Amino acid sequence: MNDPSPRMQTKPIPSSGEPLGVIGLGTYVGFDVKGRSRYAQLQEVLHRLLEHGGSVIDSSPMYGHAEGVTGDLVAASGTGKRTFLATKVWTRGEQAGIAQMNRSMELMRTDRLDLMQVHNLLDWRVHLKTMRRMKEAGRIRHIGVTHYTSSAYAELEAVLRAEPLDFVQLNYSVMDRAAEQRLLPLALDRRVAVLANLPLASGSALRAAAPRPLPEVAGELACTSWAQLLLKFVVSHPAVTCAIPGTSRPENMADNAAAGIGPLADDAQRERIARAYAA
Repeated sequence: MNDPSPRMQTKPIPSSGEPLGVIGLGTYVGFDVKGRSRYAQLQEVLHRLLEHGGSVIDSSPMYGHAEGVTGDLVAASGTGKRTFLATKVWTRGEQAGIAQMNRSMELMRTDRLDLMQVHNLLDWRVHLKTMRRMKEAGRIRHIGVTHYTSSAYAELEAVLRAEPLDFVQLNYSVMDRAAEQRLLPLALDRRVAVLANLPLASGSALRAAAPRPLPEVAGELACTSWAQLLLKFVVSHPAVTCAIPGTSRPENMADNAAAGIGPLADDAQRERIARAYAA
């Protein structure tokens, strides 16, 4: 029987060649829930991601209960082999970092994490050394660093230039294109995968665009909503491997995932999206 759900585009992780669906899932706020009353809804979010070919689920100790909720949902669904679990270390000091990373693995119910990142570059020199040891021991598959604001770009650039990394996570959207100037070209040059956080600018980009009709370029790219079109803009950049919009609503996850289906935009189409958004 044919799979009824179209599969999204994939891009390879430069350091390993492993393909990732271009749309993933961020767990900030939406997965920070207590108890199991909302698990059915979040389980459907996970299902919508996976059925379209997405796999990246990004979390952090900073996100409250999100790591544990993610681990519970993945374990309950039996989809661990289809997910790419990413989280972060967000503390100071070697021993505190080791303890936190071990705890994250317990919460996410894995003894081998797909991606560990230094959250907002906090004590990155110490944590990258630990993460490399854990990678050599087979407990971490990929390592990276993150930030979510352009005020940190100078430090983020310095780390990218100085350290061998598998991933960098940064803020990028049609509303916030600063990363195009130096960081995205540098990631391409250094062969570092890019996770784009805030790809809808915390919803601001979508709220600004939603009242307007879709531009002609949307039809060319198989996009039927502004969310799809704005995410397509992000993941079509040659340096971006995967965008990780956050949601706790299954219908939004399905809409986001559909952004990865159909052709990616070329440079001219990306600029047409940007102009249509700004109009």
